[in-house]
Amino acid sequence: MVTRVRCGDRRRRSRAGAPAVAALTVMNTRRELPDSPYLAAARGRKHARVPVWFMRQAGRSLPEYRALRARNTMMQACFDAELITEITLQPVRRHGVDAAILFSDIVVPLRASGIALDIVPDVGPVIEHPVRTAGDVAAIRPLERQTIAPVEQAVTMLTSALGDVPLIGFAGAPFTLASYLVEGGPSKHHEHTKAMMLGAPDVWHALMSALTDVTIAFLQAQVDAGVDALQVFDSWAGTLSLADYRSYVMPHSARVFEALAPAGVPMTHFGVGTAELLGAMSEAVAAAGTPGVVGVDWRTSLTDAAARIERGSALQGNLDPVVLLAGWPVVEPAVRAVVEDGRRAVDAGAAGHVFNLGHGVLPATDPGIVTATVDLVHSL
Repeated sequence: MVTRVRCGDRRRRSRAGAPAVAALTVMNTRRELPDSPYLAAARGRKHARVPVWFMRQAGRSLPEYRALRARNTMMQACFDAELITEITLQPVRRHGVDAAILFSDIVVPLRASGIALDIVPDVGPVIEHPVRTAGDVAAIRPLERQTIAPVEQAVTMLTSALGDVPLIGFAGAPFTLASYLVEGGPSKHHEHTKAMMLGAPDVWHALMSALTDVTIAFLQAQVDAGVDALQVFDSWAGTLSLADYRSYVMPHSARVFEALAPAGVPMTHFGVGTAELLGAMSEAVAAAGTPGVVGVDWRTSLTDAAARIERGSALQGNLDPVVLLAGWPVVEPAVRAVVEDGRRAVDAGAAGHVFNLGHGVLPATDPGIVTATVDLVHSL
């Protein structure tokens, strides 16, 4: 069975392998977690300490994760409820972070919708038939709930196992999903994506509308199963100008947040290289009716970000992930600086601050440094 964990509980498993988890029926298990520093900060409420979690905290930096993945492909792991559960719990046990984030991948709802794709090691998602025409767009099927049953089951198991630690559900934003589909995989310049967006706007908006529906369905399934918060990753939005973002992307992202508003859970919007988009991204989150959380990468100070976002929005970030590779004498002052910048940002009008990296934990990161970072943030 899965051992319940508490915030700060770092018990390790006795063996590296998938847990023996009894099958559970998916049901709405919304929890009341009034003492969660993460949920308080995300809602702009007073909290006892600066909360901390990390994007990609469940990943290749952990030896226990590598042991599980050695026997399973990424797609196998993302559609196995027991593996999703175990991998999600690993960093909570080891590091004592203030939130767990559901183990999954941005392209999982695309695969569940019937799109032929795979995640190729050292490459990323590869689409068998890139989406380039109106006919390709018309062929995209809605996401049906039964195709993601393992994800819902994992959420139910996790809300039971996590104790007082909140669970963050997530999905890729429509633009980032569109970029993978149109380019056929990761891209440096996103030339096919931008060409469709600018040269065939009707096809583009039809694609974005279809992917917005897929994203909403994927997030709604997680909400119904009991996640405590949501994060929408727009990994490639930083490739856009502010004008193009507002015209071609923001309305679709806003529809995602608006559709999930009735759930009443805190929602975060994050992208890389999005300094000029932070205001618009916070507007998209605010389409839910209340300000949300805006993720900030390491290129923009939190204080500067506070001046760009919607009033009442909280901030998340923003230590450069590479800093964690530089040794503790470098890490410690950098962590302190981010916490202090977060306090200045709150003084400048941000509703709260959640400590995180400006992107995901890098595979070469020493897990001990991550744990020490959590301890330091909690002490400040």
